[in-house]
Amino acid sequence: MTFAVYHFINEIEKIPVEIIGLDLKDDVITMCNLLAKEFGYDNLHFHNGTVEDYFAKIEDKKCDLVITLHACDTATDYAIASAIKQNANAILSVPCCQHELNQNYKQSSNSALSQMLKYGIVKERFLSLSTDVMRCELLKKHGYSAQLLEFIDMSHTPKNLLIRAVKKNSSSLKDEKSCYDEIAKLLEQDICLAKLLGSNIY
Repeated sequence: MTFAVYHFINEIEKIPVEIIGLDLKDDVITMCNLLAKEFGYDNLHFHNGTVEDYFAKIEDKKCDLVITLHACDTATDYAIASAIKQNANAILSVPCCQHELNQNYKQSSNSALSQMLKYGIVKERFLSLSTDVMRCELLKKHGYSAQLLEFIDMSHTPKNLLIRAVKKNSSSLKDEKSCYDEIAKLLEQDICLAKLLGSNIY
């Protein structure tokens, strides 16, 4: 994906760009750096590590766009939190394996919600989708316009939701109200992203 993004922006759109790809596997990083050199992609580089670790090393640099693809469970939260703290202009994030709410969920004091979530498959899917809704609401809370989109047909992969967030300018900051607090109170728990941003209410 990183190669495709670089090719599209730099080669097709002719926009000068510097792209950094991150992964935790040494062999992947080595292979990707060799391929980038082979293709003559001089401004495409790959590093081993997490998004938050990388941003900690480049405090003097501004990141315009952060993209994550199938960052598992709370890895998505760490990537989004790092992007927000970096004041990135845009964030494109495809989450997967949203287990956190499901693993931590206790029977709600809301009887209707408890009745609905007594069915295991419903509980898993509802809380998975709720995780991404809460992420969007937190992005709104931190100055972004956020949407949840289907980015590819379900026949290709069921993990096909894209969180798209764009930093709003100061004149439009009041356009959207975040409902994060209300959702967290309904589920009686926060998600990892809220804790990373200091926006948790539990």
